[in-house]
Amino acid sequence: MNHSRMKWVFLVLALASLLLVAGCKKKTPAAPPAPPPPPPSPTASLSANPATIQAGQSTTLTWTTQNATEVTIESVGKVDVSGSSSVSPTDSTTYRLTAKGPGGSIDATARVTVTQPPPPPPPAAPSLTDEQLFAQNVKDIYYDYDKYDVRTADQQVLQQNASFLAAHPNMTFTVEGHCDERGSTEYNLALGDNRANSAKQMLVQLGVPAERIRTISYGKEKPSCTDSTEQCWQQNRRAHFVLAK
Repeated sequence: MNHSRMKWVFLVLALASLLLVAGCKKKTPAAPPAPPPPPPSPTASLSANPATIQAGQSTTLTWTTQNATEVTIESVGKVDVSGSSSVSPTDSTTYRLTAKGPGGSIDATARVTVTQPPPPPPPAAPSLTDEQLFAQNVKDIYYDYDKYDVRTADQQVLQQNASFLAAHPNMTFTVEGHCDERGSTEYNLALGDNRANSAKQMLVQLGVPAERIRTISYGKEKPSCTDSTEQCWQQNRRAHFVLAK
């Protein structure tokens, strides 16, 4: 084999080697497709308006959710994904909402406080009659022996009587003059008349119209106490007030 022929053989072998190497090179596999994104997580909110009620009253639960396919509220049951509902709990209650979806589940709560209504007011006291009011508020006054001028302490009693009578202008009344057992009947009738009139005059001065007041003397004929003692006689020396009927 001459030199030129050997050169061609060598070139052919080299070219075949290159083709063989190129043909045996491993192909790079294609990248797998990206996984789909996870489903979004659900969101939820729950509120009660008003949040505080009295027993027997109602309140409104309002909720909203996103990415949820199933929503339930304890004590209410399965509900729409968003909405509202009226509830009337008898005791304070925490309502729990659970929202579920492809992306998971989530809870939301709302607290409703239930208070007890105040107790009913006590029944009104029965109103007093005019006679009872008069007897409770218009007091007798008393006199010293053989006197008919109003004593200082009894002036205050007449002032209180006049204040009550001013607040009850519909009341007319009688002032009875009384005496103790000593002295003649005629003398005590005159003394009782003076005592009744002295009480009337002071009431008139204190603003009670005279036409509302009648006077009468019983002298010693109607004692309130029958013992023959100074303590008893003092009780009989009086001006006694009686409501006219």
